[in-house]
Parts: sequence; structure tokens; C-alpha cells
Amino acid sequence: MRKTFEILAASFRLAFQELRNNKLRTFLSLFGVTIGIFCIIGVLTTVDSLEKNIQNEVKALGTNTIYIDKWDYSGGADYPWWKYVKRPNPKYEEMRLIRAKTNAVGYMAFTLNAGGQTVIYQADQIENVSVYGVSEEFNSIQSFEIQYGRYFTQSDFDRGNATVVMGYDNAEKLFGRPEKAVGQQVTIRGKRMVVLGVIEKKGKSLLVSGWDFDNCVILSYNFFRQVYDEKYSNPVIMVQGRENVTPAALKDELKGTMRAIHRLSPTAEDDFALNAISDFSDAVTKLFSTVDFGGWLIGMLSLVVGAFGIANIMFVTVRERTPIIGLKKAIGAKKRTILSEFLLESAFICIIGGVIGLLLVFILAKILSGPLHFDISISYSILGLAISICIVIGILAGIIPATIAARMDPVVAIRSK
Repeated sequence: MRKTFEILAASFRLAFQELRNNKLRTFLSLFGVTIGIFCIIGVLTTVDSLEKNIQNEVKALGTNTIYIDKWDYSGGADYPWWKYVKRPNPKYEEMRLIRAKTNAVGYMAFTLNAGGQTVIYQADQIENVSVYGVSEEFNSIQSFEIQYGRYFTQSDFDRGNATVVMGYDNAEKLFGRPEKAVGQQVTIRGKRMVVLGVIEKKGKSLLVSGWDFDNCVILSYNFFRQVYDEKYSNPVIMVQGRENVTPAALKDELKGTMRAIHRLSPTAEDDFALNAISDFSDAVTKLFSTVDFGGWLIGMLSLVVGAFGIANIMFVTVRERTPIIGLKKAIGAKKRTILSEFLLESAFICIIGGVIGLLLVFILAKILSGPLHFDISISYSILGLAISICIVIGILAGIIPATIAARMDPVVAIRSK
């Protein structure tokens, strides 16, 4: 063990000595490794952080949740909207039948949506507000907290009371301070309603679609129907599965239930869509895997160039230290000791280049975190990957020079100039 540490210390010392004595040559050789690590780790870090943020926002749509809608959310260039527009809208009454016929259902909610609305408070108003109409179990499926005031009670839902829950940004725009919104009256489409609570700020979403809880007003389902026409308010039934029920199992059971409710014959095509949140998550993973591959491709090209630079350093180093190598072998140093010293030195030099690349990624991540509206951080797994790549590249680059050094004849090496 002691001998191993001595070899490590000697290799580390010689690597820094090489850097100090031949600054320009070493810098040019390290540049390829630095750029390679910067490309790979930079892309992996950005993609990993972006994927985590988007996956968290996808999960916020409802974990293990199916959206029953007439529209299919898959999209695409050949999207047959003309077929979907003719389908019947989901109905509030269908929830009772779904719960009775489907054992896999945990929570279920009916939602309506009216976008681009104007909310008025005295002489002030805000525009382009999303107004949601929801049933009782909506807040059990969606992940949001009430920061000020309270959420709807069962009485609010049953009676359709003229009460609302407001998003943080809307409350701030209308009242200056969000906490002042609680108990105040606002007007939407000529209807007055009392603000019960303010939702905790969620932050800017990276998704094009989804629940914008910062810029919304939530109404109970029965009150929403008094303000808007349900038919033109994008009705959707959200179904969350019970614990230990997979999205695939929930989707299969819901398909049979919906076909029975709509009384479709065995040969008839579905006139509804079951949009699983897990499908969005899988699509995100596949998309970012492709981006990862591009980063690896660019980075590996740079690392190949860097590896040749490291190999060049090691060939020159072996030639310069040939008499020292001969002296070491003459006094009893074994081949594996010489081999280990040069391989470790090569790996250390490569690690130094990698650390410089990591520092550049870290600095860039801190700079970009603000404008991109999400935190970019280097995970421990990516750090481990970067160090591993450097060690592998260093060993591969130094294997031939180290082998040459280990096989030298001590007498010939000592006499060389």
C-alpha cells in the first residue's frame, strides 16, 4: 500500500513538473481534452438540468394520471384534427359511471378552461388570464399550495358560491401585495366574486402547455357554469390511478369503461382520447437522449485530438527521462513500476485538462441559470463520468509511451543522451 502511494505521489509531482517546465506545449496538448470535456459535460449538464425541470413540470400535471379528452395530445404534422373535432366532449356526469365501473381509479376531477380573460378590481384590470373551472378532487391530483387564505370547501363546490382562488402573479398585479387579495371582490365577465385564497408562486413554466397556476383564476365547477358555456370550455376528465396501479393498467381499464359508457360496438373506433402523463415523460426522455448523443459525438472528436496531444507529451517525456528510467531499472525498479508511473502521470495530466473543462462548465452554468429561468447544476454522476473519461483517455494516450519506457534496457537507457 505504501509503495502504491509513493508511485501516486511521484506521478502527481512529475505531472505538475511537466506543466511548469513546458507550459506552452502542455497547454496546447491539454486544450483538446479541456474542449472535449467542456462539450460533453456542458451538453450533459444542460440537458440533464433541462430534462429534470421539464420532467418535474410533466409530473406536476398529475402523477399516474390520464386525461380523458376528445383531443389526442400527441400532435404531429399529420394531426387529424378534423376527426377529433367531431367527437363528443367529456361530460361531468360520466365521472360517476367511470368510478362505478373502474376499480383502478384513485382521484378524479372534471376541469374546464377559458383563456384570455380579463379580471377587474375597481379601476384596475389584468388581461390574458386563464380561468379554470374544477371539481372537488382537482387539488388532490395537482401539486399546488395555498399561500394566503384558503381553498374551496365542499360547500363552495356544492352551492357554486361566487368565490375564486387566484394565482400569485395575478394577485400581485391587481393588489400590489398578494396577501391583500384575500377577501376582495373581483369581476369576470360581469360577475362579481370573492377571492378566497392565493396560490403559492410556482415560477415560469418551460412547457408550452399545462397548468399556469401563477397566471390563473380557479372557480368551482358549478360556479364556472354560471359564467361560461361548458360546451366551449375544453372539458376534460382527469383520472389518477390508485397506488400500485401502473399507467398502462389504468389506461386499459379506462378504455373499456369509456367504450361501454359511449356504447361503442366492438368494431367501432374510439370517440375519445386517453392521454397519459407517462407518455409525455417517455417522449421527453427520448428527445433528450438524442441531444445527449450529439454532445457525446462533438466531445469525443475533441477528446481524440486531446488524446493525441497527451500521447505526444508522454513520448517527449519518455525521451527526456530515458537516463533516469535506466537508472531506476538499474537499481531494481520493475517494469510494472515504470509502467504505472507513466500511466498515472498521463492520467493526471488529462484530469487537469478535464478539471479546467469542468470549471468552464460550472462558470457557464451559473451565468445561464438566470436567463434560462431554471437552475443548471452538475450532478455527482456527471462529475464522476467526467473524471472517469479523463482517466480512460489518459491511460489510452499514455499506454504506448509507458510501455516503451517499461521495456527499456537499463544500460542502453543510462548511456543515452
